[in-house]
Amino acid sequence: MKIAVDFDGTLVEHKYPEIGRDIPFAMQTLRQLQSDGHLLILFSVREGDLLNEAVDYCRSKGVEFYAVNASSPDDIPSSRRTTRKIDADVFIDDHNLGGLPDWGVIYQMIKSGRPLQPYRGIEDDADSRRQRKGGFLSRLFG
Repeated sequence: MKIAVDFDGTLVEHKYPEIGRDIPFAMQTLRQLQSDGHLLILFSVREGDLLNEAVDYCRSKGVEFYAVNASSPDDIPSSRRTTRKIDADVFIDDHNLGGLPDWGVIYQMIKSGRPLQPYRGIEDDADSRRQRKGGFLSRLFG
């Protein structure tokens, strides 16, 4: 599986442009994911020397990336207009809807192939859908 991982706020605390302290178990989890055979992509807003510092920092912690800000090592942007959208199976980022889960939870989700439970305020069965009154937004915001 190709897993794209953000750096600031996901692997280390937000201190941009400096490198913050490690987020607990982030590097250990990435090393285990690598050991499990997954390909890791660093997907960061960092560029140039700041990006190189992040890559070197991760390398010093035993994490090597398959690609950096690209879908594969062979992807070389031809111009500034080239999209930086990454082709990955999973994205791990502190800006996910709902925030960043604990790294132990992240590992279990990837290992099991099951995401977190869906929002618990909305039932999935047909009977409960028929019983609800009003539109989605009125149910959500009262």
